[in-house]
Amino acid sequence: MLKQPKLVASISATLIVLGVSQATFAVDEYNAATGLTAAGAPLAFHGVDPVAFVDIENRISGSAKYTAVHDGVAYYFSSQENVDKFKKSPSRYQPQNGGFCTFGVSVGKKFDGNPQYADIVDDKLYVFLNEDIYREYLKDRKGTIRKAEKSWKKIRHTAAAEL
Repeated sequence: MLKQPKLVASISATLIVLGVSQATFAVDEYNAATGLTAAGAPLAFHGVDPVAFVDIENRISGSAKYTAVHDGVAYYFSSQENVDKFKKSPSRYQPQNGGFCTFGVSVGKKFDGNPQYADIVDDKLYVFLNEDIYREYLKDRKGTIRKAEKSWKKIRHTAAAEL
């Protein structure tokens, strides 16, 4: 009988570690707040509604009332309709490069991606650290995006602090 409690404890410990690993994994791949939302996941895209941003190119703040969690991160939306659109096609609305600054990713770094400085190219959403970085990106949009796509494959699973 003594072996069963040890087995249960061992399985529980393993599940806890796996759960923590998934959350850590998501944070490494996505630019998200360090705290948790009421949905139990860190907030992505600074709480801006990505569906409104992509569909009407408007930076509308989302609300915790309309939350969807995808790949371990939470997104806020301005309406239930936008939540439903996101759930139907998350890859269409998620910022590229995990929501990290596209220019930063192009040089092998993971900097914050601020929705205030963003661009939509070929129906894909790209975010940038600040106005100066955004201006640099504008000098060679396609080249920066190509470099970021190549670099993202190498750094995607690496924590920002390790780059």
